[in-house]
Amino acid sequence: MLQAHIRVTPKPGINDPQGLAVRGGLDQLGFAGVESVRVGKYLVLTLDTDDEAAAQREVTAMCEQLLANPLIEDYTLELTRLAPASQDGG
Repeated sequence: MLQAHIRVTPKPGINDPQGLAVRGGLDQLGFAGVESVRVGKYLVLTLDTDDEAAAQREVTAMCEQLLANPLIEDYTLELTRLAPASQDGG
């Protein structure tokens, strides 16, 4: 089995109201040294396959069709192989 780790962030130059709100909140709490904040999302998908090439193609399609808005967001993805569960029962 594979896991896909996906990070979705606003493209540079795209307005990020959540980032502005977080930066303002940090400033109000006394963390004045924060220059900027960009807020995105992190997704972890567990895939029932061991075929890395097919998983890469499929998860890329998922990102481009649903998980990220390609007009205003960038994404990165990384696949990792999950260790098989122990079958010895003890």
